[in-house]
Amino acid sequence: MLDDSLLDTPDALSEADRRGLLRGAAEAGARVRTAIRLGTEAGIPDLKPDGRPRALLIAGPGMASAGVADLLGALAGSSCPLTRLHPTGVAPAAGALRWDLPGWAGPVDLLLIATADGTEPGLAILVEQAYRRGCTVVAVAPPHTPVAEALASAHGLFVPMATAPYEQEVPLGASAPGILWALLTPMLALLDRTGLVTAPPDALHKVADRLDQVAERCGPAIATYSNPAKTLAAELADALPLLWTEGQAAGPVGRRFASALAELAGRPALAAQLPEALASHTVLLSGPLAASADPDDFFRDRVEELPALHARVVLLRDSPSNGLSAVPAARELALGHDTAISELEPEEGSDLETLAEMIAITDFAAVYLSLASGA
Repeated sequence: MLDDSLLDTPDALSEADRRGLLRGAAEAGARVRTAIRLGTEAGIPDLKPDGRPRALLIAGPGMASAGVADLLGALAGSSCPLTRLHPTGVAPAAGALRWDLPGWAGPVDLLLIATADGTEPGLAILVEQAYRRGCTVVAVAPPHTPVAEALASAHGLFVPMATAPYEQEVPLGASAPGILWALLTPMLALLDRTGLVTAPPDALHKVADRLDQVAERCGPAIATYSNPAKTLAAELADALPLLWTEGQAAGPVGRRFASALAELAGRPALAAQLPEALASHTVLLSGPLAASADPDDFFRDRVEELPALHARVVLLRDSPSNGLSAVPAARELALGHDTAISELEPEEGSDLETLAEMIAITDFAAVYLSLASGA
């Protein structure tokens, strides 16, 4: 059950936020600026690559690494294939995870490592393996960790991860706001140097500014009726979110939002891209999860029952590359099944700015849903 009163009580939100999630979301812009500075000190702007790599490989644990890989793949497009190396192991603990290079990886490929931990022995072994194969290796991780030491031995490029002092005392999950930007920002600056994405320093500073603007609009002191993140959290309180995305950048945002809802708020969500979502989710809109679905026994005692989840469509929109949009058809399908719709469309700006705005609002919404539901 969602405590609606908590959303408009900043002191209660602060007391409930034992993991510092709201602070992490509010500091995303500052995290980007710190990451830009650390990347500059590591020498990224001075790099003079011989050309584009044949392929990008990215490794790291959990949702943070997966989110970085997903976003970089969307931004790089077809200019270079990107492969995420999925870990194997008997448990999700840092010491149990292992990664392996594909057999074809070699001197013309670039291995990116993104980890908010840095103690994974498997990543250190992967760095050594890449060095023997002749792969160029770049890592973003906390300093003074085994991964950082492995990069020094392999003559790779190491960029310290932007951290906040309180994170040393309160370990955060991989989906915690701020972690993504700490890992993603140096990678964007690096791929800008290789010509795979367009992310010069001024564009990254605009991303930080947009994140600050979202933090002002979505902060805990802003009332629900004028706060897009609180509004979205309240709308999803008793819903099964169907996250329908449109546009190059919106797809990764929807998948990240679904993961954040699960990890932070303990809520299920399904993400799909338009127009395919219209076919794959039609049965959901007309089955037992439909908003208009009625229980078989109308007169049964509901006092001790939890509210039933009903589907709610959330449209995450970016500008489609070819100008064609399935959003009108999506609205028609949802409304035709009496299904409520929430829409999130960012303000105008560059691809990176609109991406940052959508990520920031959905991050805040996942945090508010987590705090108000006691997750």
